[in-house]
Amino acid sequence: MTSKNLKLLTFTAENQNLFMKSIKINAFFLASIFFFACNSSSDSSKIAQQAAAEIEQESSVLKIYPANSEVDYPKASLKLNKHQKNDSDYTFNYQVENYELQSQTTDATHQSCANSGKGQHIHFIVNNAPYKAKYTAEFNEKLSAGTNVILSFLSRSYHLSVKNKNAFDLSVIESSDVKTIDFDRNAAHLFYSRPKGTYKKADAQKVLVDFYLINTTLSSDGNKVLLLVDGEEFLLDSWQPYFIEGLSQGEHRIQIKLVDNDGQFIDGPFNDSKERIITIEQ
Repeated sequence: MTSKNLKLLTFTAENQNLFMKSIKINAFFLASIFFFACNSSSDSSKIAQQAAAEIEQESSVLKIYPANSEVDYPKASLKLNKHQKNDSDYTFNYQVENYELQSQTTDATHQSCANSGKGQHIHFIVNNAPYKAKYTAEFNEKLSAGTNVILSFLSRSYHLSVKNKNAFDLSVIESSDVKTIDFDRNAAHLFYSRPKGTYKKADAQKVLVDFYLINTTLSSDGNKVLLLVDGEEFLLDSWQPYFIEGLSQGEHRIQIKLVDNDGQFIDGPFNDSKERIITIEQ
């Protein structure tokens, strides 16, 4: 896979440099364009107007950089104890250890990003659809007919996942006799988590990108996650959260894919999130 817009974002403990794409405008050159437009033919005027429009589109600043948490939970664990089929839905009961649901993560205010007032929770993801936040260890939820691949993981109050080998649960529930998804538990899988929904005012300044990996890792010479922001491509070679700054007001398209070291897509039912639409409101 090749792309003139492809950028490899490598962040290590020694080098967590800020990636920044910016287009600087030469004010004198811009003024000259408009002066020329006002004193020449209509064709020149059209050219000048087009150039000005293109410059305006390229003048935004996009930043993508690691979102580090001050609070780690190496002993936190999550396990699905049981699920029970009811008349119209399922009851799910989880065992949560060394983690307090509904509590505010202690560094939430320092992150300056979208944060749930209800506190820490479980991200409940069915077939890689947008997650549902669950603030109790037991809850009811409807499932679609067929195969339901359910990834659940512990989330900080600001929606950053806890990434340790015991902080998630992966279950497959067949809710009918018809198998609708061919899911290999031993294969490499990528699940989308954030960003999601609408971001307003202060929450729109820093938008969290987070995802969950199963049976794979990321590295500079191994698998990677291809992040697309409004079609622009970035390669992520470290499993960690990221912040995006500089998104303009309006809708934006976010997409992630799991690829190998050659940029080839790794086959899997959820390894391409498809485009997710988020909205920025200033």
